Amino acid sequence: MKRMLLTVLTLLILVVSALPAFSFEPFVETEQGAIAILYHTYKNGASANDGATNFDFRNEGGQDIIFPFERYAVGATIAGRHRAWFTYQPLELVTNVTFREAVTVGAESDGSASQTFAAGTPMELTYSFPFYRFTYTYDVLGKHDNAVLGLGLVLQIRDASVKFLALNTDSSTTPAEGLYVSQNVGLVPALAIYSEYRFPFGLNLSADIAGSYASSSFFNGADFDFEGSILDASLRMGYEMENGFELFGTARFFGGSAKGLSGPDESWAVSSYNYTENYIAALTVSVGASWSR
Repeated sequence: MKRMLLTVLTLLILVVSALPAFSFEPFVETEQGAIAILYHTYKNGASANDGATNFDFRNEGGQDIIFPFERYAVGATIAGRHRAWFTYQPLELVTNVTFREAVTVGAESDGSASQTFAAGTPMELTYSFPFYRFTYTYDVLGKHDNAVLGLGLVLQIRDASVKFLALNTDSSTTPAEGLYVSQNVGLVPALAIYSEYRFPFGLNLSADIAGSYASSSFFNGADFDFEGSILDASLRMGYEMENGFELFGTARFFGGSAKGLSGPDESWAVSSYNYTENYIAALTVSVGASWSR
């Protein structure tokens, strides 16, 4: 992934020679920090009332701790008003917990279950949701040298994977009862707002928001009908250094939701049960560095 970011940055810099009539200011950013899960539930089955557990990843699945966080971006400001950038944010939360109650994932409509993990089962739980995002905004202020208010669009690739793995399966437990996996990839469009104010003495304040809510397949990036939403909102304070470098700190909220029916599975790694509820909300605090030309 880092190699891809370097390739994109190199291509952006090469465009400078091809656009002599326009100002072209490439930038690259990296940030490292911590993420805390505020709320996270997951349910998968044949329908909303099939007996599947509405599993609480935070309180029942061990996500009540602090996890490392990282984020990378590369892009450019073109002709002073057009800002385009690519963002990559990895996210994989792996926890270990012993279930105190039986947990059912992937229930049939008649109440039977494909995977029921009994109380007392030691588990390894994996929730992976990295995203790849392209954002474009246009500065509607334009004439203000120190202020930016950009409005635009986002196209995000969601890459979700959920895994429940029993760690003490014995001869009486079939492999299907010891492992549950569900994963999928899709495109999600959203709206974007980017604002920034630069003080003469080097202090910079900025806000970045990407969000959407949709209840139709045309808008939520899937080939079936269900409700979905994303919200990624951050506040940043930075200070300009020499040679185009900037150090900054960021506070961010991000979350999302999915609820409804999916189409039939086409992959062995996609859940064969077509009803899903997934809600997540998180806070991150990070520090980082950026360079711009």
